[in-house]
Amino acid sequence: MGLARVSAVGLVGVTGHVVDVEADVASGVPAFTLVGLPDAALAESRDRVRAAVVNTGEGWVPRRITVSLSPASLPKRGSAFDLAIAVAVLAARGAVPNAPLEGVVMLGELGLDGRLLPVRGVLPAVLTATTAGLRQFVVPEANAGEARLVPEATVLGARSLRQVVAVLRGEVPPHEPLCPPPASDGSPGATSVDETMAGLDLADVVGQAAARRAVEIAAGGHHHVLLWGPPGTGKTMLARRIPGLLPDLGTREALEVSAIHSVAGLLPPDRPLVTRPPFADPHHSASVPAIIGGGGKVIRPGAASCAHRGILFLDEAPEFGVTTLDALRQPLEQGVITVSRAEATARFPARFLLALAANPCPCGYHGSRRTQCTCTPQVVRRYGNRLTAPVRDRLDLNIRVGEISRADLVERVGGESSRQVAERVEAARERQARRLAETPWRVNGEVPGPELRRCSPLTAEAAEPVAAALRRGAVTARGADRAVRVAWTVADLAGRNAPRSDDVAEALLYRRGMAA
Repeated sequence: MGLARVSAVGLVGVTGHVVDVEADVASGVPAFTLVGLPDAALAESRDRVRAAVVNTGEGWVPRRITVSLSPASLPKRGSAFDLAIAVAVLAARGAVPNAPLEGVVMLGELGLDGRLLPVRGVLPAVLTATTAGLRQFVVPEANAGEARLVPEATVLGARSLRQVVAVLRGEVPPHEPLCPPPASDGSPGATSVDETMAGLDLADVVGQAAARRAVEIAAGGHHHVLLWGPPGTGKTMLARRIPGLLPDLGTREALEVSAIHSVAGLLPPDRPLVTRPPFADPHHSASVPAIIGGGGKVIRPGAASCAHRGILFLDEAPEFGVTTLDALRQPLEQGVITVSRAEATARFPARFLLALAANPCPCGYHGSRRTQCTCTPQVVRRYGNRLTAPVRDRLDLNIRVGEISRADLVERVGGESSRQVAERVEAARERQARRLAETPWRVNGEVPGPELRRCSPLTAEAAEPVAAALRRGAVTARGADRAVRVAWTVADLAGRNAPRSDDVAEALLYRRGMAA
């Protein structure tokens, strides 16, 4: 009987903390004590571990067993500690050697028969451990793909506790071979998580030249966009085609997004790397925690964080609760969401492109030339005010999507394809990346106003339209900064080194609510 130690990782949101799992087996009244602020799911691991060890064929020694999770002040949650606890207990009683456990991180939930079951958050856990200098990992076979996304990690994907014990003893049962190695190219499969977006082409949208232009600008500079107009004019079609205009995620961005989706439980085990910008479109009945993130004792990311580096689309935006819409102000400005609970505070990255689609009134036909609106002026005003002024002020592009002409409908007059527009968007983003290379930002929509004025000032001629709008009170100071950002994106899409006065004037038109 003795003492053994194994490493694991505890997650708070997407932030990990290395946890030492220590087991002490001593003489005394038989008991199994777990200390270190475990939650209910973790406290139940005592029963899972006991059953798994017995059904693995190792037997259970009737001794006083104490398992400590250190640091003791950090709340521990979930079932991912099961494997580390079981191995630490077996090592403390001498069933497996202690030496191979040095510097090894073990993650996984145990079934009662000893099987290793997949858990959430393996990718951020491995990233945390490698940052702390740990390089060897044992994870469930279903989680091995995402763990191997971290280049510094040496990963064993195991199917059962029996296999882990055999590996630690230096013997691998022939009926339980090791997890097969990664694909020959060394890179696991990639996914965009939502494959229903594949095949959506901007050429499918009939007419709507101004709205198509606004969507291109939104994608080119990461600008938030509001599309409003009568039903059936193509607002949702346009928004759903924005992901197809965006370039692939870079390596660092792909790992960021994949880590969030791992915690949210959205990663398929066979294709764990998200290489395409994600697209989240929650229903208007979604609660604030569903959009922003939250939960009881386990804080999970919401739709806004799952849309990190991608698109958050709110269809029928005025139907969402006012509190829900106002809760988006923090991530729109800062790119992060902070969720505070009594026991913990979690921070989730949430730098998304917000796309809103809205009808002008409850019946949808206010201002229509074809269908009479049945709403009173008071109802129309109240419906529009559901998008509060602080939210509207953070939207760079405000476009009225008009009704499609009958000629366009009959002739199916479309425009450029998504591929053609995506090439311009990619070239524009490359120009922005070069211009912002010495800053923390990569696209125009992320640059704060003071930094924009300092690093990329406009010429006096180009600045005159926005100065005139400020004098008239047509835009706020925040609105002026956002119009200048849009003007830079217009210039980048055109291949110009700096905005001209007509670029700024176009940006101001979008700011005030241009009719398509």
